Amino acid sequence: RQFGGFNMRRCIIPGSFDPVTAGHTSIIRTACDMFDEVHTVIVTNAEKHSSMFTPEERLSILNAACEAIRADVTVNLSAEIFEGLTTEAARALGAEYIVRGVRSTADFQYEYELSQISRRLAPEIRTVFIPANAEIAHISSTYVRELIRYGLLNSTDLAPGTAEIIRKLYKK
Repeated sequence: RQFGGFNMRRCIIPGSFDPVTAGHTSIIRTACDMFDEVHTVIVTNAEKHSSMFTPEERLSILNAACEAIRADVTVNLSAEIFEGLTTEAARALGAEYIVRGVRSTADFQYEYELSQISRRLAPEIRTVFIPANAEIAHISSTYVRELIRYGLLNSTDLAPGTAEIIRKLYKK
C-alpha cells in the first residue's frame, strides 16, 4: 500500500482485552513505534468463557487506553470489535501484520501455533512477536480480573486511563 509515495505499514493487535492491562499497552506502544497504523481489535474467542466484561465494555476500556497512548504517538491508533477469525479482521482493516505479545515460552508456543494457522489461512499476512517487558511480564488479564474480583484493583497493573472505567463497570 502506498500513501503519498510512502509504503504504509498496518498491523492489528488482536486479543480479548478482558480487560486491557499495562502489559497490553506496552505492546501497543511498541507496535506504534514500528507501524504507521495500529488497530487494536477485540476478537471474540469461542474458547474463552471467563469474560468479566462484555465486548462493548471492553471496547470502552480499550478506547480509554488507546486515548492515553495517542497523546504520545503520531500513528493512527484505533480500537474496535471484530467477530470472526483474526486473519479476516486483518484483511478487513488492510493490515499486513498481526502483532502478538508474548510473556513466556508457553505464550510463545501458543502464539507460534496460531501464527502457523494464520499463515495457512492468509499467507500474505505476517505475524510479529513482541516480547513483554520483564518487569510487567507477570501481568495478564486473568491476574487483573482476580484482583478486580477481590477489590484489589492496582492501577499499575491496568492500562493507564482505565481504572475509573473499570471501577464503574465492575460493581461487586
